Amino acid sequence: MRSSCVLLTALVALVAYYIYIPLPSSVSDPWKLMLLDATFRSAQQVSNLIHSLGLSHHLLALNFIIISFGKKSAWSSAQVKVTDTDFDGVEVRVFEGSPKPEEPLKRGIIYIHGGGWALASPKIRYYDELCTAMAEELNAVIVSIEYRLVPKVYFPAQIHDVVHATKYFLQPEVLHKYSVDPDRIGISGDSAGGNLAAAVGQQFSQDANLKDKLKVQALVYPVLQALDFNTPSYQQNVNMPILPRYVMVKYWVDYFQGNHDFVQAMIVNNHTSLDVEEAVALRARLNWTSLLPASITKDYRPVIQTTGNARIVREIPQLLDARAAPLIAEQEVLRHLPKTYILTCEYDVLRDDGIMYAKRLESAGVEVTLDHYEDGFHGCMIFTSWPTNFSVGIRTRNSYIKWLDQNL
Repeated sequence: MRSSCVLLTALVALVAYYIYIPLPSSVSDPWKLMLLDATFRSAQQVSNLIHSLGLSHHLLALNFIIISFGKKSAWSSAQVKVTDTDFDGVEVRVFEGSPKPEEPLKRGIIYIHGGGWALASPKIRYYDELCTAMAEELNAVIVSIEYRLVPKVYFPAQIHDVVHATKYFLQPEVLHKYSVDPDRIGISGDSAGGNLAAAVGQQFSQDANLKDKLKVQALVYPVLQALDFNTPSYQQNVNMPILPRYVMVKYWVDYFQGNHDFVQAMIVNNHTSLDVEEAVALRARLNWTSLLPASITKDYRPVIQTTGNARIVREIPQLLDARAAPLIAEQEVLRHLPKTYILTCEYDVLRDDGIMYAKRLESAGVEVTLDHYEDGFHGCMIFTSWPTNFSVGIRTRNSYIKWLDQNL
């Protein structure tokens, strides 16, 4: 009996040790976040084991786990019609709000899910519930895009999928089919989806036939640059759930089909050191000492290496491509973008990407709403239902939908 108690105590201690990570007391629902993070870490470790055994790519294995536990069929209700179809060969899930006699034409929103360009789907519960809520509360048609993922495709294939599906949706006959007002269409996405939404927004703004087609863009904790992995938010949140710095850098390398041997060098900014000429001209566009307020920069110092590894940019030139890193786009490109909403979270490595983009857009004359959450963490907006319901998730989702209601 005594040995059983000792064994049980040891087991509980080991589980507690695995789950517990030091978190700021001000982050939303810290113990629940620890449990969520432990679950995700476990899935990652299982997928890494599968990869090491040569059974499957670790990202394919991880995505299989995510979708297996969270996939939801296209289920319609009296308020929202949900259908799976394809737009120009790209799979989409369409959410149609119920027609209203006083508003015969609906708003339209292109939604792009997050997941490091490699994970998730419009068909998992989190995104299905978000888009259902958007369609119902906004009386809108939401087109959630099932773009192809790493490692089956790499940059810029994800952008091409979003462009093809969006252009298809914008055709007059398609808008008529879904009863969508052509003057009330926006594009939105979270995390890597926010990256793709920003890239497509910039691309459309440079096309004379498309520049006025999008009324708004709404970017939720978007990832916007790969030049500096030592902004204050990267330094502050280096090991923060759900997106530690090391994991974010690996997502970038995988997106470009790069060499994982470069990850550690990139973490200390060796890929954009002063001797890497290709990066010199771009550094001013994300100079966080001037783009971020003192309340954000605090006592953090820029990490700029005098000498680094020029081979990284030579082998992965996409790191300096504005289609992958919309934050480094030229000012002239930014000047033509539509009204913008950017949601950022304090406990997120990507916080400063969003804040700097808001500042650059404002400087270019774009109307911007920056919606910052002091208790937020990366990914929080999709966590709104039991058992992964967070108070900040509900607040961010409500604020995001409210902004769309008022501006689209």
